[in-house]
Amino acid sequence: MTINESQEGKTRIFDLSGRLDASTSDRLEEQLLSVIDGGASHVVVDLDKLEYISSAGLRVLLLAAKKLKQVDGKIVLSNLQAHIREVFDIAGFSAIFSIFNSRSEAIEECS
Repeated sequence: MTINESQEGKTRIFDLSGRLDASTSDRLEEQLLSVIDGGASHVVVDLDKLEYISSAGLRVLLLAAKKLKQVDGKIVLSNLQAHIREVFDIAGFSAIFSIFNSRSEAIEECS
């Protein structure tokens, strides 16, 4: 999996591509928690190029959401492919996360 980080205003943006599974989720967890611990309170995770997500990947996103909630922050998801959206729907995560069709909408939600 490839993780590209950027920032737009106060919003940290994570672009994920490849597979988010047990073998790659630790790296994402480390990067997300590092920026949250560093003071970031608004995070967008763009999943446009994500090919697969496992329960380990879902756990990392949920962990980040819980940490951000403690500091009145939020994590917002964008550009979920249909098969990734289906995983979120089945797991009940669509009700937990704000999900947007575009990165710009997600960033606007965080502003």
